Amino acid sequence: MAGILFIISAPSGSGKSTLVGEVRRLVPGLEFSVSWTTRAPRGSEEDGVEYHFTNKATFERMIAAGEFLEYATVFGNHYYGTARSALEQARAHGHDLLLDIDVQGALQVMARMPEAVSIFILPPTPEVLERRLRNRSQAEGVADEAEIEKRLAQARQEMAKIGEYKYALVNDVLDEAASEMRAIVLAARGVGTKADKALAAECLTVERSAHLGAALASFGL
Repeated sequence: MAGILFIISAPSGSGKSTLVGEVRRLVPGLEFSVSWTTRAPRGSEEDGVEYHFTNKATFERMIAAGEFLEYATVFGNHYYGTARSALEQARAHGHDLLLDIDVQGALQVMARMPEAVSIFILPPTPEVLERRLRNRSQAEGVADEAEIEKRLAQARQEMAKIGEYKYALVNDVLDEAASEMRAIVLAARGVGTKADKALAAECLTVERSAHLGAALASFGL
């Protein structure tokens, strides 16, 4: 069954990009949605790779034409959005679509497409998240304490919405998290083994596994 939409959300610093890349390596037939934005490219970013870059007038024409699954303005300045055509193209290729999106946008898409499979990825502890954020900042040549604190606070706010998602997994050990996400994808496709289905079931948010519960508790949730 092609055309399944997988919604992936995670706080910045959760290792989501690495995890999604690993799952795409393990599971064939997964396309990655490239969002649209009105902001300018940064550094080595390429149009159609990191984002589809466009201007405000074009973006607003797309809004008026109903071409977005979801869209939002960031800091009241630039638009970001996910085009409906991404899912249509994946379906035409016989593939499913991975949509990497923040909580605000994810809730919009869930409301429009309740059949979508939503997955929340979280770090194991605030300490691990802070370390990852610091490492990223140092790699980018930026050491902004205020920005790190802002992202930690935002992570807690986003994790408070975890109950809105069907699945949640803790990205502690990459291989384990990748196995869990792989199991979720295969279970959604109806092709997983009994073991895959059991592993996917352990990641249901309603189950609140011990691993998930410990991670949430470490963030005071």
